[in-house]
Amino acid sequence: MSITASPSLPAKMRGVYLPGDSTASVRSVTVPEPGPGQVLLRVGAAGICGSDIGYIYREHKTHRGVEGPAYRGVIASHEPSGTVVATGPGVRAFGLGDRVVVYHIVGCGRCDVCRRGYFINCASPERAAYGWQRDGAAADYLVADESTLIPLPDELSFVDGALIACGFGTAYEGIRRMDVSGDDDLLVVGLGPVGLAAGMLGRGRGARRVIGVEVSGERRAWADSLGVFDAAVPPEEAGAVVAELTGGRGASTAIDCSGSRPGRSTAIEHIAEWGRLSLVGEGGTLETEVSDALLHKQVTIYASWVTSLTAMSELARTLVRWGMRPQGVVSDRFALSDADTAFRLAAGAARGKVVLVPDLDD
Repeated sequence: MSITASPSLPAKMRGVYLPGDSTASVRSVTVPEPGPGQVLLRVGAAGICGSDIGYIYREHKTHRGVEGPAYRGVIASHEPSGTVVATGPGVRAFGLGDRVVVYHIVGCGRCDVCRRGYFINCASPERAAYGWQRDGAAADYLVADESTLIPLPDELSFVDGALIACGFGTAYEGIRRMDVSGDDDLLVVGLGPVGLAAGMLGRGRGARRVIGVEVSGERRAWADSLGVFDAAVPPEEAGAVVAELTGGRGASTAIDCSGSRPGRSTAIEHIAEWGRLSLVGEGGTLETEVSDALLHKQVTIYASWVTSLTAMSELARTLVRWGMRPQGVVSDRFALSDADTAFRLAAGAARGKVVLVPDLDD
């Protein structure tokens, strides 16, 4: 097998594993080789996602459509960006030195949803997510399928790229589905990393006002520091603030990033007549009175799961056009050797996004 590679690649690298007991373990493993249609990346940054915490870090859980735990004991993190340092046979679109973002799931490539770029919805047994069923980004190097790569513009950092790979892509899909524009006020419920991304993207699309709702005072303060939100308030103040900033109409668009029943109820309560509501937060339930809260207000509800490869590529270009940097939502960066501390913070009281940057160890 013919591989084109940068000189002096090491034989060993570090990889972070999650035993499922609220710890992270850094191990020494062999640097992998790319196969046909694959590249080897020097990882520039790896994000820690809320789904990593809920389904893998604390306990290995399953989800619908998966028998047994969804995590297969591989290197963690499905939010990769990096530089191509080796290519396997048949790789055509990318070469040595290219900076890339990795869409975090490999699909079969043949079904209808894969052809539309929604590898996330692929139902084939071949489907494998980085950091779940195949080795992920919390390492010095990562083997990635060329089909999952998009170019990382020079104007964006590796940390920007890692955030595009999941959190910003998830928020972008919800904001895009609702078609947020300058005609809208946007209510964002849940100001974790995805909620912060939703606020930034809503602002980028021209929303007149962006209002955040969050239980945590530390997260509200972090959101305020970004200069994106017109107000970031606790749930009990949402009604008065939304009414004041929208002239009593309510928010024409709202996105729930909390994944909680109270959060979704807050979004529904403060949506305007003919409003559009996006649900992107994982987990929890949706319970609501239907007639007055939804039907009589003519509310449209959108639900989306991550985004497509095409939309992710569009997002990277759009961020450059807007002059917007996802890394602004990052509150903490850690070296790979400090992975246990990083995951502990991400699972606890992190103000914003937590990322691993392997070069911090150099």
